[in-house]
Amino acid sequence: MIVLGIESSCDETAAAIVNSEGKILANILRSQISDHQLYGGVVPEIAARSHLEHLDRIIFTAMEKADISFNQLGGIAATAGPGLIGAVMVGLMTGKAIAATFQKPLIALNHLEGHALSPRLTDKEVTFPYLLLLVSGGHCQLLIVNGVGKYERLGTTIDDAPGEAFDKVAKLLGLGYPGGPAIERAAILGNPKSFKLPTPLKGRKGCDFSFSGLKTAVYQLIQKIKVKTGELEEQHKFDIASSFQHAVCEVMINRTTHALDKYRKVCQIGGHLVVAGGVAANSELRKSLKGLAHESNIRLSIPHPSLCTDNGAMIAWAGIERLKLGLVDGYDFAPKARWPLDPKAGRPLGMGKPGKLGMKA
Repeated sequence: MIVLGIESSCDETAAAIVNSEGKILANILRSQISDHQLYGGVVPEIAARSHLEHLDRIIFTAMEKADISFNQLGGIAATAGPGLIGAVMVGLMTGKAIAATFQKPLIALNHLEGHALSPRLTDKEVTFPYLLLLVSGGHCQLLIVNGVGKYERLGTTIDDAPGEAFDKVAKLLGLGYPGGPAIERAAILGNPKSFKLPTPLKGRKGCDFSFSGLKTAVYQLIQKIKVKTGELEEQHKFDIASSFQHAVCEVMINRTTHALDKYRKVCQIGGHLVVAGGVAANSELRKSLKGLAHESNIRLSIPHPSLCTDNGAMIAWAGIERLKLGLVDGYDFAPKARWPLDPKAGRPLGMGKPGKLGMKA
């Protein structure tokens, strides 16, 4: 079974060919960092236009590298949400067109499920159920993965996602975009104990996250230093970046420890802690999680950094997992801007209630 995976949920245009044995025959990706760098963040319309301009070429390049024809494919998997709706539409419509033209099954995939199942692509020892820490620019969740399409959310962020916080702090420090790699590079030159920053929700019950207060604390720290010294020196930037990264890791470890306690009730012997999403590429976080796994006597699985960020291989693999179970979709499947993995979980305590037009929230 060979599947073409198409990813276009945000600012990476990607296509990959993967077979059912987990071999990546081709994995082509075009980053849009240069397209959005001037604006310090992703501009939805620019992202959609860029996907539209480059996706066909990327797909054909992947097919050529894999040395197969469209007729040899067992199915087409395309991200159908969540994400920037215009960007999602480009990839999903392209996937539908290929599937319809060559009469192939369509798998309209939840982008988060692509991340959730990605460790099983390269690590065959990861079996259900496992505990998943999903950390990216738009999401931060702890879930028990009981099977394909079977997710129990234990906790999520009540405000910012960690990747978003990294971007905003990097912007405050003038370190450039994207913020994750910029903060990590600067942190190497800094001292994580230079500044005592808050660790929101650390020590409290539950598995939810919060990063907004940490981001605000960094802003206030920067203003305080500027008042005292007149300017923010390079070493200040390095020390703040290192202290911020350290605080994020402390929060992650604390909340994941709580989730492990709940996971142990489901899987009392053995088990796996799996980490996925773009922020999982952060080396300091990976180091902290390895320490937690060792202390907790649980097996840790984190994909290679290239498979943590958005990519077509994870979409193709998740497509294979669903295709094996006969989980395919119609060509009329509508793209979704929001699409929770666990629709029964609801909004976390502390997030507030959604407002209505013309009414107070």
